[in-house]
Amino acid sequence: MSVGDMPYRRGQHALIAFALWFASVGSFAIDNPDAPDLLAQFQSRAQPFEARIGDAAGSVGKTVAAYADYERFLNSELTHSYVALQRQLNLAERAALTQSQARWLAYRDAEFRFIDRNWNVSRFGTSATLSRNGYRSAVTKERTMTLLMYLKNYGSVATGEQSSANR
Repeated sequence: MSVGDMPYRRGQHALIAFALWFASVGSFAIDNPDAPDLLAQFQSRAQPFEARIGDAAGSVGKTVAAYADYERFLNSELTHSYVALQRQLNLAERAALTQSQARWLAYRDAEFRFIDRNWNVSRFGTSATLSRNGYRSAVTKERTMTLLMYLKNYGSVATGEQSSANR
């Protein structure tokens, strides 16, 4: 019997529809509506770096230099987001974040090794360097955005206040 042939009780269709909807948006959290839009601020700061990469198209040397600047920017933003989030957490939560970040760094390093080994000139020609830089940047940018989404739950971040859990 296929799913389409199964008999449903009243309300099961609605429940299934809700479950499918929730699965499609379930990765979004409920944010503090009064908190500053940290993601938009980050993306605004990132935009000039990303534009510079696009403007350098056609020159591998300029593109590599633009990516190097972008990677430094992303690492700085990652560190800032991590430290800001730690300031909002109590001791146990901070320990959990520290462990999570350590594991993420191990993942990042493994991912970078894979990217560097896979996207090489012998397999991908001159585009290998650009692909490596793009993929590496995407990994760091995604983690930074994740930390900023977590941080958005603490509305006092913009004023530099600490959560009541740390007082």
